Amino acid sequence: MRKLLALSFLCMLGLGSAAAQNAGEQKTDVKEARIVFDKTTQDLGTFSEDDPVVKCTFTFTNEGNAPLVIHQAIASCGCTVPTYTRMPVKPGESGQMEVTYNGNGKLPGRFKKSITVRTNASEPMVKLYITGVMKASEKDRK
Repeated sequence: MRKLLALSFLCMLGLGSAAAQNAGEQKTDVKEARIVFDKTTQDLGTFSEDDPVVKCTFTFTNEGNAPLVIHQAIASCGCTVPTYTRMPVKPGESGQMEVTYNGNGKLPGRFKKSITVRTNASEPMVKLYITGVMKASEKDRK
């Protein structure tokens, strides 16, 4: 009886191991996009309140094996506006996200804003950041 129980137990372990290996093999066939940005933080430098609109570009690549779609890009503030590639990005191809910061009406000084990017990629949410320093207007100093 003990031998029969031991044999049954070993058979169950063997079947479980084979099923786990088959499940692992199936995962390699899964098609999914993978978004990789060249950088996730962009320093806009120092600029004057007299010319408060500055722009930068983030470049990304689809390193997955399925088309990449950006569903939305949401800025943390209305002063920051992202525009991006609307068409699906094929595997191995690149796209761009341009971010415009408008400091008009904002207090001078250092700032840091975030852009949340939502996609169909294996990592569905990525945060991008812009930083910079807006100096006070030269007109106000006179």
